Amino acid sequence: MDGMIKVTYTVLCESDVYREIKIDDLLENEKISKAIKSEFAKGLRHIQLSSKESETITIKTQKELFDFTVSKNDFADLLELAEEDARKHKRFKKGCDGIELIDIVTIE
Repeated sequence: MDGMIKVTYTVLCESDVYREIKIDDLLENEKISKAIKSEFAKGLRHIQLSSKESETITIKTQKELFDFTVSKNDFADLLELAEEDARKHKRFKKGCDGIELIDIVTIE
């Protein structure tokens, strides 16, 4: 029996957002630092904000994941098959016409 592959994908849109912001940059923003101080150090004076490491915060569009199953023999055509699956299920909307493969898992 032929092996099968479970493919997980998402639909990409022009309005999708992906941005990484360093915590240090956030803390340097006056509005953000005032909000943090107001929330966590209300009424206290001479408060300084800092971070130990240069960590980042990611701002990105939350995406819905879709999956389908195909034969291992179709591995070379997975992107095209994902696009066909999206069209078949009417997942392409205005400004959304790309596919990103998220995960490929072999199943028995």
